Amino acid sequence: MSRPRELDAAALNRATLARQLLLERSPMAPFEAIGHLVGLQAQTATSWYLTLWSRLRDFDPVATGRLLEDRRIVRSWFMRATIHAVTDADAPDLRAFTQATIERAIRGKWGEALSAIDLRELESKVRAFVATPRTPGELVAHLAAHWPDAPDALTMTNAIKAIVPLVQVPPRGVWGRSGMVRFAALDAWLGRPVPPAVDPVPIVRRYLAAYGPASVADAQTWSGITRLSEAFERLRPELVTFHDPSGRELFDLPDAPRPDPETPAPPRFLADYDNLLLSHADRSRFVGAGSREALTYRTGPIPGALLVDGRMVGAWHIRGDARQATVVIQLAAALAPDDEAAVREEADAMLEFSRPRTTERAIEISTIRPQSAKSTISGAWSDGMPG
Repeated sequence: MSRPRELDAAALNRATLARQLLLERSPMAPFEAIGHLVGLQAQTATSWYLTLWSRLRDFDPVATGRLLEDRRIVRSWFMRATIHAVTDADAPDLRAFTQATIERAIRGKWGEALSAIDLRELESKVRAFVATPRTPGELVAHLAAHWPDAPDALTMTNAIKAIVPLVQVPPRGVWGRSGMVRFAALDAWLGRPVPPAVDPVPIVRRYLAAYGPASVADAQTWSGITRLSEAFERLRPELVTFHDPSGRELFDLPDAPRPDPETPAPPRFLADYDNLLLSHADRSRFVGAGSREALTYRTGPIPGALLVDGRMVGAWHIRGDARQATVVIQLAAALAPDDEAAVREEADAMLEFSRPRTTERAIEISTIRPQSAKSTISGAWSDGMPG
């Protein structure tokens, strides 16, 4: 039997960019795109709107914000135990799929601190209290009345999020508005229960449609779920297989797009925590060794990333206020003149989208040395963004 075809980094890059709607902007509606991408990392309240703007034509953030208010999409904890925006149809199953990962934090980091608390009783009291949306402070104070010796607020908040599937309710996360964090129970918010368990096979198939070709380890990195090899083996008869230059086996859907590696890839600004860069164990299809060294941020959040020709070449943030805004771009190496011109054009469009009310806009581009990379530049979307 012949060995499966090899896919090099360039081929993998274009295949995944196509599925991520980053080779050309898609006519998909936002709700459809969120479903196709199996959710968007939404660690910050509004940066995920840029995730959609970078991928969709004629994107309307106000209409997308209404999807939150109408409960068609929700922001809650799913893959990798992090906040994602997912569709109402996907939320119950994705929560069941990722519940083991979310609970792992209790058994590990906070297990000892919670040893004196009956977690079933805690769940019951939380569910009763969040029948009306509550702030984390209100919830912790309510529980402290029952457990005066309860652990600190951070431990209790993480325990609550792990034990009871919660959503962050609007106006938090709505474009152009703001609001403090308030929790409601996911099943009550959507009017449908979270199942006790789900078959991982359909979710793995959808992962491949959005992130493939990919290995078992890649899917495990994306989801935070271990032992997915069985699901891949069950899927194997309906998949095609490849290998990468290091010999790793890669799985894919037969009819999924795998464009010519020479297909042009325009510059794209990715939001902080964009799933494109968080969903593979081997990120070499997007990040070369030199860029990885220069753009490693040792503390703080993951910053926005700049793609040129499909590869991560820099980090970016927005500096400014309501009147003036500047896109600050730090590169691992200088760009060719044509590439820099294309980056500036895309940056200007991104500024017009993200800071529509500013009257003065500018773009700053510089290169950085590996030892100077710091995450202090990466809080852009939390300062001055709509919402």
